[in-house]
Amino acid sequence: MLLAQELIRKKRAGLALDQAEIQALVAGMVDGGISDAQLGAFCMATCFQGMTAAEGAALTLAMRDSGTVLRWDDLDLPGPVVDKHSTGGVGDLVSLVLAPMVVACGGFVPMISGRGLGHTGGTQDKLEAIPGYCTTPDLARFRRVVRDCGMAIIGQTADLAPADKRLYAIRDVTATVDSLPLITASILSKKFAAGLDALVMDIKCGNGAQTPELAQAQALAKNIIDTANAAGMACSALITDMSQPLAPSVGNALEIREALAYLRTDTCPQRLHQTVLALGTEMLLLAGLADNTLEAQVRLLDALHSGKAAQVFERSCAALGGPLDLLAKFDDYLPGAALQQAVFAPAGFYLNKMDTRAIGLLALQLSTTGQGQRDTSTGLSQLAELGQLMEGDTPLAIIHAVDADSLALASKSLLAACTFGETAAPRPQQLRQSMRGGLRPTAPALTTETV
Repeated sequence: MLLAQELIRKKRAGLALDQAEIQALVAGMVDGGISDAQLGAFCMATCFQGMTAAEGAALTLAMRDSGTVLRWDDLDLPGPVVDKHSTGGVGDLVSLVLAPMVVACGGFVPMISGRGLGHTGGTQDKLEAIPGYCTTPDLARFRRVVRDCGMAIIGQTADLAPADKRLYAIRDVTATVDSLPLITASILSKKFAAGLDALVMDIKCGNGAQTPELAQAQALAKNIIDTANAAGMACSALITDMSQPLAPSVGNALEIREALAYLRTDTCPQRLHQTVLALGTEMLLLAGLADNTLEAQVRLLDALHSGKAAQVFERSCAALGGPLDLLAKFDDYLPGAALQQAVFAPAGFYLNKMDTRAIGLLALQLSTTGQGQRDTSTGLSQLAELGQLMEGDTPLAIIHAVDADSLALASKSLLAACTFGETAAPRPQQLRQSMRGGLRPTAPALTTETV
């Protein structure tokens, strides 16, 4: 019998764990043989010492095999099974709009999403702002919704990679979120368990990302691509900017509103739209649904502007318990905050820098109630963008809060998180780099391309 404390001691000393040792650790995560304290110690040792490629692959596959691994071939789906995953950001609602666009182009998207991690928002938390939406269906219902609607976005269930569900929670409270091997294993174990044919990664880079520096983001992208290819999955990655919130809204219900407005083509925030098209193009190319970039973009834009993508989202939402008419009446269904107030910056100055991590934490604080619960109605909307001139009638943002005290604190915190200047600083490039592995698992050579 392998003792958890001895394996932790070995990892703390910087020694590599073999496959059997990693499998024993993962088994302990699932059956309770390893305590929260021991799992936290393992995470911290891994954060400091890292893992070899072999260790990372063994951890990923052991976590995948800790629960059910889905297969789709028995459903005779008339298209490839493909997904996208983001490493997390602020105002990142891409999954909500990209999945139905890809489905409208012929793909099938069984998306297993996570909750917020640290200062970043979670897709599962956002969807729970929709009345009736079930983010934890049983696997039979999940498969049925994917078959009938083309997509289902759910949270992690007890059946799929249960080891990761526990590891995810421990990483969140032990400041080990940014460990590359733990990030890779967490992401890929769920994606492998979902039975994907192809995966596109959105690796965030900037002061609101888990990997703030470009070199960190590149290292994570390469690690994920290499691991995915080695295990038989086609994978590519885009490195995108997170030095400001991606969408003009931050907060669970507010981001759902923003996503639905985008799908209805009521609004089209430029950086969000650019990111959605870039990731969607990668998904269609990797899955064989388009032959070139132009064809992929034309198909995605048609899916959006024809209303097909919006219909896909609404059908999937209803199949998971949400309202049948959410698109037409989302203001009737989504909760609104008790107090709303605009915050204004010094007039005549440009918004030159944002502490995006602080803004993410601000949104988290706004949502936290006295009972330790989360209020889905709170957050920020109409956020200004970097390089924008702050004029007298242009708010920096509108704050949505549950009471006057949190409103006042949020106003001060938002202003403190922003830097203004008399001249405009250069705006960051939204799409930083693309990284592509072999489209076939047998050809995992990595190439890079700046976009």
